[in-house]
Amino acid sequence: MSHLDLRSSDDRDPPRGRPAYLRCHHCGGEFSLDAPGTRHRNHCPWCLWSVHLDNTPGDRAADCRGGMEPIAISARPDGEWLIVHRCGTCRAVHVNRVAGDDSERELLALAVRPLCRAPFPI
Repeated sequence: MSHLDLRSSDDRDPPRGRPAYLRCHHCGGEFSLDAPGTRHRNHCPWCLWSVHLDNTPGDRAADCRGGMEPIAISARPDGEWLIVHRCGTCRAVHVNRVAGDDSERELLALAVRPLCRAPFPI
């Protein structure tokens, strides 16, 4: 089952065949394909889940279509945050840029998860 449902917001076809918005099957949130800070919207800004659609960013060439769970936060040397996703179907791991409208609460919860599940008492 795919975690993002591609639908058009009206009866007309959006430019270049792109749907006008996505609906997340994980949380049910609806959001625009336009994402501040990134060229390719590839995850829900509310729950951060994604779908295994791309082999390389934006190509939509992956055959898997499995739900991609956000499992960690990574940071580039310049401080930019990235979301690490793992596919629940094929177990592939992808790293995606954080978008400007992503839930800050969900991003912080993901970032501190290792501290909450430390293998030793804190």
